[in-house]
Amino acid sequence: MTSVEQEPGDVGNMLKNLDSGLEASLVALRARLARAAWDDHSLDIAYRVVESPVGKLLLAATARGMLRVAFQLEDHASVLQQLSNTVSPRILEAPGLLDEAARQLDEYFSGQRRTFDLPLDFSLSRGFRLDVLHHLPHIAYGTTESYSQVARAAGSPNAVRAVGTACATNPLPVIVPCHRVVRTDGTYGGYLGGTEAKRALLTLEAAA
Repeated sequence: MTSVEQEPGDVGNMLKNLDSGLEASLVALRARLARAAWDDHSLDIAYRVVESPVGKLLLAATARGMLRVAFQLEDHASVLQQLSNTVSPRILEAPGLLDEAARQLDEYFSGQRRTFDLPLDFSLSRGFRLDVLHHLPHIAYGTTESYSQVARAAGSPNAVRAVGTACATNPLPVIVPCHRVVRTDGTYGGYLGGTEAKRALLTLEAAA
């Protein structure tokens, strides 16, 4: 009876292929478990991280819709901990549940999309801040409004400073476009993702 000798490289390739197949199976299993937990309401918040021209973005959603978009400089781990503390500890990384949001963001950043068609969960905002957030999508792609214009549109002409606070605490930047709100003199003003991110978003829209 003869034996077949295998070169070390052959064994290494076999183990590599085995590891790749096992990893793919585990990814698929995690996706199925996440979907099952989502469907039976034992998972309250799903999240994933996507690459973008303004850095890595954390996307989080509930069954009602998109709950949070966070820039990398906000510290994604801190954002997730805050969501766990204030919304629900039943939170899980489940990329497949956010595929549509990731796709639409990719289209936006590539200049193929001007508005988002996603359900939104505004449960992190209240009062006048929520009024401001509801107005922001009405600022057309490629245009801007001043803080005072937004204050008037939201029903409180004197609440210019409060508009700034609403934009600074917007839980859904990019999707709810607070980057389109600028100072009366046209300068950018503050932005949750940093001035360079705001500049990049406005430049992207102006070039379309």
